[in-house]
Amino acid sequence: MNLSEKTLRTMEELTQLFGVSGQENEVRTYLANRYKEYGFEVIYDTLGSVFAVKKSKKENAKTILLAGHMDEVGFVVRDVTSTGCLSLTAIGGWWNQTLLGQRVLVKNRAGKTFKGVIGSIPPHLLSEADRAKPMEIKNMLVDIGAKDKEEAESWGILPGDGIVVEGPFVLMEGGKRLLAKAWDNRYGCIMGLEVLDALKDVDLDVDLVVGATVQEEVGLRGATTAGYLVDPDVAIVFDCSPANDTNGKKDEFGQLGSGPLVRFIDANYLPHRGFLNHYIDVLEENKLPYQYYQSMGGTDAGAFHKAFEGVLTLTMCICARNIHTNSSIIDQDDFLNARTAAIAMVKSLTPEKIETLKTSNR
Repeated sequence: MNLSEKTLRTMEELTQLFGVSGQENEVRTYLANRYKEYGFEVIYDTLGSVFAVKKSKKENAKTILLAGHMDEVGFVVRDVTSTGCLSLTAIGGWWNQTLLGQRVLVKNRAGKTFKGVIGSIPPHLLSEADRAKPMEIKNMLVDIGAKDKEEAESWGILPGDGIVVEGPFVLMEGGKRLLAKAWDNRYGCIMGLEVLDALKDVDLDVDLVVGATVQEEVGLRGATTAGYLVDPDVAIVFDCSPANDTNGKKDEFGQLGSGPLVRFIDANYLPHRGFLNHYIDVLEENKLPYQYYQSMGGTDAGAFHKAFEGVLTLTMCICARNIHTNSSIIDQDDFLNARTAAIAMVKSLTPEKIETLKTSNR
């Protein structure tokens, strides 16, 4: 089974939007418009996270929250140099060796974008010592074609303006692998839309809140405020986790194409064991492949599970190669299996099941 043309189009549209942390307006507007097409109420927190609310016909229904994060790693302009180039401050985690010579988009406060490139000094102009060490981000410059500082500033480019590294959407040879920037975490935004589309006409005994948070890459900030906005009984987090399989070692965590991840530990969240076991049961009942996974990174689950008196929280991730670059890769089968699992999970979470899980730690 392959993804539909509609889903592939959504993937291309969402991955190509500009959405560095703190400047997620394009992604938020896109998602809000899609939610409104279904006729659902759309709610926001003050930081800019956005959610569709599908209300149950049952009174005093429990609430299930499905959330990805809409921001991507990127940069902001630190300064405009006398030569018209832009110095950088990193937003989110970058490895400097992935950056030199990459093309970027710079967006000013008026919303106009400018093409640019992270300058790379040719090797024959470098000393042997400089060739032997990577350049630090603080020493990199973006060239946008301006001849001097005055011209760059006349284009409305100022400190704090956002920068993303370009990465076109590509269906790779073989038809199963998808290459793009920002799979971390437009995957989660797309998954929310897919689940909402599948359940839009299904009567549920729970309120379903589906959406995306801001500023995950800089400290789970949108999830912190959104947890208090929604006040869910259950939170399911969609995110991309790093694959570690290109060396061919099958015992490494994160094998592309081996199914959704059962993430049993990360840096800021230990899953509720009863909820995690229920997820495994759902995967097995639906005969879906899955893989155990540990990471010392984190997701929005680290914030959601600590809201109010605590929230039943689960991560439903897939893995991607090359995350936090402009060339990340996911597998279609992983996405399809994760979508099946997510829909089945929502249907399985009856009010009685939620209450049983909530009280199982007492």
